[in-house]
Amino acid sequence: FSYGTLQLPAVQQSTFGRLLHGEADALVGYRRGMVRIEDADVVATSGEAWHPIVEASGDAHDTVAGTVFAISAEELARADAYEVDDYRRVEAALASGRRAWVYVKREA
Repeated sequence: FSYGTLQLPAVQQSTFGRLLHGEADALVGYRRGMVRIEDADVVATSGEAWHPIVEASGDAHDTVAGTVFAISAEELARADAYEVDDYRRVEAALASGRRAWVYVKREA
């Protein structure tokens, strides 16, 4: 599930070598914020120094819109390599009832 730069065609081409097809969904129980990216390669790929980031809110009324993508294990590893240390990958519930991998704020 992506709510940020992994939805961008340029990031998908650079990270996966193809454009992804996905479905709109929402992450439940999270709030969206922003984080400054210091990794020059990631900034060059995304074209943005500030990226969205989410953290658990504990409130089921909080949702973050995004897109669910079906990717291979190899592509998931590529997504892991793209994300900077501010993020960690967790499995989370979506509004559709599905569960998906999502990158959330790494706890200090």
